[in-house]
Amino acid sequence: MAIRFKLKERIADVEFRERRVVQLKEIAEATGIHRVTLSKIANNKRYNVGVDTIEKLCAYFNCGVGDILEYVPDSA
Repeated sequence: MAIRFKLKERIADVEFRERRVVQLKEIAEATGIHRVTLSKIANNKRYNVGVDTIEKLCAYFNCGVGDILEYVPDSA
Protein backbone atom coordinates (compact mmCIF):
# COMPACT_ATOMS: atom_id res chain seq x y z
CA MET A 1 0.00 0.00 0.00
CA ALA A 2 1.11 3.52 -0.62
CA ILE A 3 0.01 7.11 -0.48
CA ARG A 4 0.35 8.89 -3.82
CA PHE A 5 0.61 12.65 -3.82
CA LYS A 6 -1.16 14.53 -6.59
CA LEU A 7 0.81 17.76 -6.32
CA LYS A 8 1.76 17.83 -9.99
CA GLU A 9 -1.90 17.48 -10.95
CA ARG A 10 -2.88 20.39 -8.71
CA ILE A 11 -0.08 22.52 -10.17
CA ALA A 12 -1.19 21.61 -13.70
CA ASP A 13 -4.77 22.62 -12.84
CA VAL A 14 -3.63 26.06 -11.63
CA GLU A 15 -1.39 26.52 -14.66
CA PHE A 16 -4.25 25.67 -17.02
CA ARG A 17 -6.81 27.79 -15.19
CA GLU A 18 -4.54 30.83 -14.79
CA ARG A 19 -2.57 30.34 -18.03
CA ARG A 20 0.79 30.73 -16.35
CA VAL A 21 3.67 28.65 -15.03
CA VAL A 22 3.60 27.79 -11.33
CA GLN A 23 6.98 26.98 -9.84
CA LEU A 24 7.66 25.13 -6.61
CA LYS A 25 9.47 28.25 -5.40
CA GLU A 26 6.20 30.19 -5.59
CA ILE A 27 4.33 27.51 -3.62
CA ALA A 28 7.16 27.35 -1.08
CA GLU A 29 7.05 31.11 -0.51
CA ALA A 30 3.26 31.14 -0.20
CA THR A 31 2.99 28.15 2.14
CA GLY A 32 6.22 28.15 4.10
CA ILE A 33 6.92 24.58 2.94
CA HIS A 34 10.56 24.10 1.95
CA ARG A 35 11.09 23.77 -1.80
CA VAL A 36 12.99 20.49 -1.34
CA THR A 37 10.02 19.05 0.55
CA LEU A 38 7.70 20.11 -2.27
CA SER A 39 10.03 18.51 -4.79
CA LYS A 40 10.00 15.22 -2.89
CA ILE A 41 6.21 15.32 -2.69
CA ALA A 42 5.83 16.24 -6.37
CA ASN A 43 8.09 13.38 -7.44
CA ASN A 44 6.32 10.91 -5.13
CA LYS A 45 9.46 10.05 -3.24
CA ARG A 46 8.95 8.07 -0.05
CA TYR A 47 8.72 10.97 2.34
CA ASN A 48 6.98 11.37 5.67
CA VAL A 49 4.74 14.42 5.36
CA GLY A 50 3.10 15.97 8.39
CA VAL A 51 -0.53 16.98 8.65
CA ASP A 52 0.50 20.65 8.79
CA THR A 53 2.11 20.33 5.34
CA ILE A 54 -1.04 18.74 3.91
CA GLU A 55 -3.15 21.49 5.49
CA LYS A 56 -0.96 24.18 3.93
CA LEU A 57 -1.21 22.57 0.50
CA CYS A 58 -4.99 22.26 0.82
CA ALA A 59 -5.20 25.93 1.76
CA TYR A 60 -2.92 27.00 -1.10
CA PHE A 61 -4.86 25.03 -3.72
CA ASN A 62 -8.22 25.62 -2.01
CA CYS A 63 -9.02 21.91 -2.13
CA GLY A 64 -9.66 18.88 0.04
CA VAL A 65 -7.20 16.26 1.26
CA GLY A 66 -8.38 13.82 -1.41
CA ASP A 67 -7.30 16.30 -4.06
CA ILE A 68 -3.76 16.32 -2.65
CA LEU A 69 -3.22 12.63 -1.96
CA GLU A 70 -4.76 9.22 -2.52
CA TYR A 71 -4.39 5.75 -1.07
CA VAL A 72 -3.20 3.14 -3.56
CA PRO A 73 -3.63 -0.42 -2.30
CA ASP A 74 -1.12 -3.15 -3.10
CA SER A 75 -1.91 -5.29 -6.12
CA ALA A 76 -2.85 -8.78 -4.99
